Amino acid sequence: MRILFVGDVFGSAGRRIVREHLGHVVEQHEVDLLIINGENAAGGFGLTPAIADELFELGAHVITTGNHVWDKREIIEYMKSVPEDSHENPRRVIRPANYVAGTPGYGFYQGQLPSGQEYAVINLQGRVFLGSSDDPFRTADALLKQITAKVILIDFHAEATSEKAALGWYLDGRVTAVLGTHTHVPTADDRVLPGGTAYQTDVGMSGPYDSIIGVEKELVLQRFLTGMPGKFEAAKGDPRMAATLIECDGATGRASRTQRFLLGE
Repeated sequence: MRILFVGDVFGSAGRRIVREHLGHVVEQHEVDLLIINGENAAGGFGLTPAIADELFELGAHVITTGNHVWDKREIIEYMKSVPEDSHENPRRVIRPANYVAGTPGYGFYQGQLPSGQEYAVINLQGRVFLGSSDDPFRTADALLKQITAKVILIDFHAEATSEKAALGWYLDGRVTAVLGTHTHVPTADDRVLPGGTAYQTDVGMSGPYDSIIGVEKELVLQRFLTGMPGKFEAAKGDPRMAATLIECDGATGRASRTQRFLLGE
């Protein structure tokens, strides 16, 4: 079984480069399961229902998010619009599972491919430098008791590399993959841990690399140089699609291989 995870789609440039490359990557590598992090897809900050549906039309089975999930208010009602056992598009947009109880939406999705292969996707958010949320380690423990699928991928949306690595080792042998998002910089440490869990600290950003992590350079530089607030705007130049391919055994969920992509125009 082959899983493709596309890192943080950032703004219109990110959506465009994903549209350009996704079809041929999926076809060439015979991808079975496609997961996209879409939390920055709407102008670099948040996700709208229309853009979520656009990503589903590209073939995404599940869309993960992160700390910018609520930046566009209309996504709240979209995610609240279906019950937990639904398989409609809004149910397949997930937010970090370790948000406080009562938060709109759901933190994981379990589904089945046309082949009959079951899979699950969990979204978690780190606590180091990212504010308050429940413990991602114990949240993962609790969710794994509920999930029956053997193939389980975790999008760990976190700032600190140490926290990401710790979760990877903590879950080694219990999930198929722990892939990091949020920092927008792809890391070169993708590998399969001894227990059969694929790991990468950060898949990277699918968006404009002529930028400072997706934002127009001059605006970020002014913030650092003056300390004054200002409105950030998504950059457009040098778009690239960052993604990671994972090969695994569908019967056991154990990963056997990873491959990184960073594809430009």
